[in-house]
Amino acid sequence: MEILEKAPAKLNLSLDALFRHLDGDPEWKMVMTAIDLADYVYLDTNDQTNEIIVQTNTGFLPQDRRNLAYQAARTLQKKFNINAGVTITIEKKIPVSAGMGGGSADAGAVLRGLNKLWNLNLSLQELAEIGLEIDSDVPFCVYSCPALVEGKGEKITPIGSLNSLWFVVAKPQASVSTPSILKQIDFCEIQHLDVQKVVDAIHNQDWNLLFQSMGNSLEPITTQKYPEITNIKEKMVKFGAQVAQMSGTGPTVFGITQTESRAQHIYNSLRGFCKEVYLVRPFNLTNR
Repeated sequence: MEILEKAPAKLNLSLDALFRHLDGDPEWKMVMTAIDLADYVYLDTNDQTNEIIVQTNTGFLPQDRRNLAYQAARTLQKKFNINAGVTITIEKKIPVSAGMGGGSADAGAVLRGLNKLWNLNLSLQELAEIGLEIDSDVPFCVYSCPALVEGKGEKITPIGSLNSLWFVVAKPQASVSTPSILKQIDFCEIQHLDVQKVVDAIHNQDWNLLFQSMGNSLEPITTQKYPEITNIKEKMVKFGAQVAQMSGTGPTVFGITQTESRAQHIYNSLRGFCKEVYLVRPFNLTNR
């Protein structure tokens, strides 16, 4: 039996790292949204074998145990003693090493899809807790809706709709190593954010408050090595974005507007400076 799961990319509207746990993982407080730039994950189960096979349309992804989608399937197999295999075919659309959670999105899609195919009847919260064993972004990607994300990434609180906004996303050629950036965090030196203001702004659909309150505490670390991030941000604002910032550990930058026409202008203007530019809407899995 085959099933298709959409695996949306994520953007960080607000990102703060509060402290480091004894195991080295950061404590996060973030507001994230999914967007309709997405991978497509096809799952084909096989009762004759317990083999996990990963296939992709790009040579940039590992197709073995290093792949987060593989890890998601293997984790469910082991936890629930599943005597079936699966072929995972990933049609990749999300840029790789971009700070948009592409690998985690694929893993989240595998968890949701195999939950149906293997009749596990797990809630999204249960899937999210399993997802944390794979990567800190997987719990959010299980939900794939605007949400407050706390803890090590496992505490997900959906917070409302961003449907009236338009996003322009630009990925510079640089590829950023997330572990490298996380190692450089000085929790006493980074600028901590009032993430609750972003939550309140979305609850109240107060876009001026949202634009004023957004931020990414990791941005100064990444932009030191990759100044092109700042350059793209400045161009986005110049071309009409009401706010622009880096997502995750970078290097992807996104700008937000309230009108399609302005978003289209930003998109058209940026294409001369950046090869990978996308005009997208927010995505909410719970509204599908």
